[in-house]
Amino acid sequence: MKKLLIVVDYQNDFVSGSLGFPEAEALEPKLHKKVQDYLDAKDDVVYTMDTHGENYLDTQEGKKLPIPHCLCGSEGWQLHGRLRYQLAYCTFFEKNTFGSLDLLHYLEEKRYDVIELVGVVSNICVISNAILAKAAQPEAQIIVDAQCVASNDPAMQEKAFDILENLHIDVVNR
Repeated sequence: MKKLLIVVDYQNDFVSGSLGFPEAEALEPKLHKKVQDYLDAKDDVVYTMDTHGENYLDTQEGKKLPIPHCLCGSEGWQLHGRLRYQLAYCTFFEKNTFGSLDLLHYLEEKRYDVIELVGVVSNICVISNAILAKAAQPEAQIIVDAQCVASNDPAMQEKAFDILENLHIDVVNR
């Protein structure tokens, strides 16, 4: 069975920086273990990097969320904690919006039986990329591990989980 783990945006600004929140910080040991399990099994692991330029406040996202974050090359843009080293040799996709079209194209070229997503923020970037994964590979089992994602808004996270399940994406450990 061919498996892929997608780690979504586990970057300093979402954990301890300008948009950080305690639930994201608490994910680190769980994400570290999950990534290591995939690497040990010789399964594929990729990750996304929210990436903005100095003109962030002039973008549509910047106008609706006027908090500069994940500015390319900054400390806030870097992967958080041990994942910075653990993911060093994995493929990654920079994205300037919630979902990654580069990840979508990557998934169009590969075939997986199982695609699992973890990371932050569950009700924004995780859900966006899970939907893209489902569009790229409708016959793969798409999984979001509820214990390995986080949001600063628990009510929105629960709504996101409901939407994911309605789209035939499995939310496990809920």
